[in-house]
Amino acid sequence: MIAAAQDTIPPDWRTVLADELDQPYFHTLLDFVQRERASHPVYPAASQTFAALHCTSFEAVRVLVLGQDPYHGEGQAHGLSFSVRPQVPPPPSLVNIFKELHNDLGCPIPGHGYLGAWAEQGVLLLNAVLTVRAGQAASHRGQGWERFTDAIIRALDRRPRPVVFVLWGNYARAKRALIEHQHHGIIDAPHPSPLSARRGFFGSRPFSRINAALAERDEPPVDWCLPAL
Repeated sequence: MIAAAQDTIPPDWRTVLADELDQPYFHTLLDFVQRERASHPVYPAASQTFAALHCTSFEAVRVLVLGQDPYHGEGQAHGLSFSVRPQVPPPPSLVNIFKELHNDLGCPIPGHGYLGAWAEQGVLLLNAVLTVRAGQAASHRGQGWERFTDAIIRALDRRPRPVVFVLWGNYARAKRALIEHQHHGIIDAPHPSPLSARRGFFGSRPFSRINAALAERDEPPVDWCLPAL
């Protein structure tokens, strides 16, 4: 079963992360998640655990938006940070992201919370923890996912093509220590959650700042305005 779980990681990312996938902690992690799925509802579905890596290949990544762990409500998480499935009402943090997007770039607030159009443009929507037990926020933290996703950040940091790292909130900001090469960009701000959005997320204009950082690195802008579904 562990080998089958590893096989759900796309081939390009498996190559980049080959050393990590051979580490004992990763096998222990996958065994933990398998046992959790056997006894509890776990989000996202097993087939979508590595959806962020499927939606955005290693070489295609231009922006990384780092979340913490998946939404723990039924039907919400599908493997992309901050995103929810079509037809699922956007959670409060995503509502605040859309408000800031509208104020920053004038994009209409969409009638859905599915961010796949961003991923298709090279925006890696990565959570630091990739699974969660239903109804129990942060329940899969400290099991090894953080080491795995730190390895993703480090791999992108080593890559010659620049990346703009988007770090919202203190948890994400702590990952700045993993970004060592100066050719990358870093955009940080308070988290968009209702608890902190008014402490500096609102008014931070992250989307225009990301596109400005991309332009400085001769990268085309991201079209942040989401299409209707």
